[in-house]
Formats: sequence, C-alpha cells, structure tokens
Amino acid sequence: MASSNKPRLVKDYDKLPLDIQGQIKLNYPQGFAGSLITYIDAKGKVVSALPYETEEFHYLVRMTLAEAYDIVENDEDFGDDGILRDDFALQGFEGGDEEDDVEDIADEPLDDDDDDDDDI
Repeated sequence: MASSNKPRLVKDYDKLPLDIQGQIKLNYPQGFAGSLITYIDAKGKVVSALPYETEEFHYLVRMTLAEAYDIVENDEDFGDDGILRDDFALQGFEGGDEEDDVEDIADEPLDDDDDDDDDI
C-alpha cells in the first residue's frame, strides 16, 4: 500500500461519529478482535488498536481485545455468532456532511501533545 499524507487519528470507538462506526462495521463484518494491531505510543506504552482508513484519514481505533469482543457482543448489529447481520445498513448511521464529521474528530491527531492518550 502506498504511503500518503493523510492525517493520522487515534480515537476510542465510542467517540467516533456514528457514520464512521457504521463504516467500520462494514469493513470488519466478522468483528474486530482478529484485526487488532499493537504499537508503542510516545510514552512507551503498548497500545492495541483497530486500523481503519477513509479517503481523508488513517484511523487507529483504540480498543483492547476484551473491548473488541465486548463491542460486538453488545451491538445489536452483530448476530449471536459475532458476525454483522445481513440486514445491517448504514441508514441511521448517516452523519452530517463530511465537514461536520471532520470537525468532530480533527481535534485528536496523533501528533497532538496536549492529549497524551492519543500519541503514537
């Protein structure tokens, strides 16, 4: 995959806009646990996250393995088998226009020294 100059963002799943959460579900229909990566942040802590890329951003969605299982288990969009339901649709997940979505997330870039939890 070619590298790009897209901003890189680290966010908790529950702090993502609903439309991005819906797109992540579509991208990972069999759950998140098997796709988690680990990295060492700026403080030397090991962090696990789910990678996700849009046209505008590279996301690392922070979650532990336990959280990945818990999110899927408690989300009605996933069936009892942990797989996204066939009748899932992004209806109801549509956010505002893209500009609003960017404003919701752009406050937490990876290189932001003010929010230490978001540094890589």
